[in-house]
Amino acid sequence: MSYRFSFFFHFLCCCTACCLLHQPLTAQQVPEDDPSGKINPPKRVTVNNIFVVGNEKTRRNIILREMDIETGVTYEWEEFVELLLADEKKIYNLQLFTTATLTPLFVAEEQVELLVSLKERWYILPSLIFNLADRNFSEWWINQGRDFSRVNYGVKLDHNNVGGRNEKLRVIGQLGFTQAIDLNYSIPYFDKNQLHGLAAKFNYFTNKNIPIRSVENKQLFYRNEAEDVLRKTLNAFLTYSFRGSFYNIHYLTAGFHNTRIHEDVLEQNPNYFPHGSQRLKYFMATYRYRHDNRDNVAYATEGTLLDLSLTQYGLFSGDDIGETEFSLLASTYTRLGRKFHFATGISGSAFFSRQQPYTLVRGIGYRPDFIRGYEVNVIEGQQTIVHKNSLRYELLNIAFDISDFMPIEEFSVIPFQLYLSANFDQGFVRDANRIPENARLTNRYLSGYGLGLDLIGIYDTVFRFEYSFNNAGTSNFFINVRAPL
Repeated sequence: MSYRFSFFFHFLCCCTACCLLHQPLTAQQVPEDDPSGKINPPKRVTVNNIFVVGNEKTRRNIILREMDIETGVTYEWEEFVELLLADEKKIYNLQLFTTATLTPLFVAEEQVELLVSLKERWYILPSLIFNLADRNFSEWWINQGRDFSRVNYGVKLDHNNVGGRNEKLRVIGQLGFTQAIDLNYSIPYFDKNQLHGLAAKFNYFTNKNIPIRSVENKQLFYRNEAEDVLRKTLNAFLTYSFRGSFYNIHYLTAGFHNTRIHEDVLEQNPNYFPHGSQRLKYFMATYRYRHDNRDNVAYATEGTLLDLSLTQYGLFSGDDIGETEFSLLASTYTRLGRKFHFATGISGSAFFSRQQPYTLVRGIGYRPDFIRGYEVNVIEGQQTIVHKNSLRYELLNIAFDISDFMPIEEFSVIPFQLYLSANFDQGFVRDANRIPENARLTNRYLSGYGLGLDLIGIYDTVFRFEYSFNNAGTSNFFINVRAPL
């Protein structure tokens, strides 16, 4: 973690130094009831100024938007301490800085100036794409036989702070298993009060090898002999966001989807699209509410997350489907001391009809719903519920300074955190159609458990190495990226 939690030690040191610099203490100023000479915190403080340093690119108002603390306001001491810690986390979770530190500088007994010290990330990241097309590493390694034809490659350009306003721009040109063009742009605020934002997304992709159904709770892929393109998909979305408070955001998305499949796909699976056509076209709308109060959005150790959404696929009479989906993600993270923390969360989704187009199929095995020990399976149905749990112990939390060898300052410090995790997950998928070839794992209680090592590296990248067992009687070693919850 790049921001600092050892606040009291850090703060007392700062207070001592700053008092000596700004208002030196004398023997007469030490309270008689404090013979040790230690500095007692004041009952309240008033913030005179807020100074921001280190934001070479990021605009000052983007940083101040994340802060509850304001100039000219008097705070009770306990409230001030809590706000300092919370504001530090919020600034770091912008994911624009490698470090974010808030330091109060006393200029009088109850008067402070606040120093916000930042170290910016590298924002423009051109990169080569070389990743697996499958759901996870274990799917590729075990089910797909480590087939390197199932790799995507290409070029990607990310600009994570366009104009210093925390705008995101992504351009992708991709070949390989999935050939794609992807354009994304988002601006968090377009108004003076920094409440309203917009995002636009367009992508077009084609595949010659696609999953057409699941058999024995595993994806079955199909490629015809002529190696024709089997699926072409175009998506276009526009999202409006409203952030009325620090931790709560509302999203409203409107979009268009168009997929065309080869006639051979319907021969392999006549129910790939329920209406029996080679094309699936519809407009859609989604309302989403997100509450995010985690200390680190990439790998949380304390805080809460709630994400709810309601989506209507098919808005007009000319659309090919009319489906409604509700999804839920709720997690809480609790510190159990300096080294231990416990993470628990529920995720799920529900459709309200018996059959969906295969491109909309959900279940355990599709993000974010999974159970450890079942990484190589897909358990498909109309309603899914998953409960994930991890007890974690911090083994290492260090940082390597390589500035002597690395000329780029944004990469001069490499953080390294390692957690040992004990995991237990459980869940259930209801398949209203009770498809016989998948009946082994649908409509029954599922669980998995095991141990793992979680590695968090530079720019909050996460790798998980886990050995897990499941209640179907199998076990294996799995590698995953991203935090499980």
